[in-house]
Amino acid sequence: MTEPTDPLHFEDIQVGQVIPIGACAVDAEALEGFIERFAPHWPAADGAPEAMVYALWRRLADEAERGMAISKGLAVDALRFMRNPPVGELLRGRLTVMGKDPVGDTRGVVIAQHDLLDEDGRLVFSCLTRTLLMRR
Repeated sequence: MTEPTDPLHFEDIQVGQVIPIGACAVDAEALEGFIERFAPHWPAADGAPEAMVYALWRRLADEAERGMAISKGLAVDALRFMRNPPVGELLRGRLTVMGKDPVGDTRGVVIAQHDLLDEDGRLVFSCLTRTLLMRR
């Protein structure tokens, strides 16, 4: 059994820091199920609809946040959808810390830009987040 790692706290994160948040592929079966359930008029040949791209990003972000001492997610805004990735496309996520602001002695707000990039490094999706992290 391995020891749990210490989560990232407010002080551990630096403005300008880029943190990879993982990768995932647009799966054919998942795309078919998503379209059937949530976007019945979307043509699968057009790639993943925006709502599925958001869901893929959110899954990667959730996994990355497990390694952070998060108190609360405050906002997700400035969403930009640039492309609808096709089946099989590998998407890589990254978080870039844009700003930090301490909030009292126990927490601080981290402002970050999240990007999903395709296999050629082109932007597929981006958004800004504000998250409340615990301080040490």
